[in-house]
Amino acid sequence: MAGIFRFTCSCCGRQHQGSPSFAFRAPAPWLEQPADIRSRGSLDSNRCHYRDRDGEHYFIRTVLDIPIHDVADPFIWGVWVSLSRQSYHHYQAHHGQSDNHTPYFGWLCNDLPWYSSTYALATSVHPLDSTHRPCLTLHEANHELIRDFKYGISMAKAQQIAELCLHQDG
Repeated sequence: MAGIFRFTCSCCGRQHQGSPSFAFRAPAPWLEQPADIRSRGSLDSNRCHYRDRDGEHYFIRTVLDIPIHDVADPFIWGVWVSLSRQSYHHYQAHHGQSDNHTPYFGWLCNDLPWYSSTYALATSVHPLDSTHRPCLTLHEANHELIRDFKYGISMAKAQQIAELCLHQDG
């Protein structure tokens, strides 16, 4: 029977309860842009787009669930994925519609702590209802994140990743 994730942080000594959840505020390419390009683009809590000398770039915020062994709820990453112009506009036009089950191809646009470069891993984006962000599946490749997505992680590994995220600036 799957339980609730609990741990005492080895860094700060605090008790944490509930599966870890960490989100990125923006896609990495947006953060790398100069202020003038960002000022002409758009970033909100779910969508982002901008134009630079390489062309137009489109992103949506998604959820990547990593199962934790013997725990009911997964480790959740709120990550950004790049989409093609066509997919982005289709997603905007059909987001929240019950018949929108079209998965979109995208590239992961954040580097997750703990893992070697996760930037530009291939994904499939699966739209959900209007109250939930789309979820991701990762395409096959030889990468630790993809193995963790497919097979899950131990509670000890979930704690190590959570501690890294909670204390990476301190």
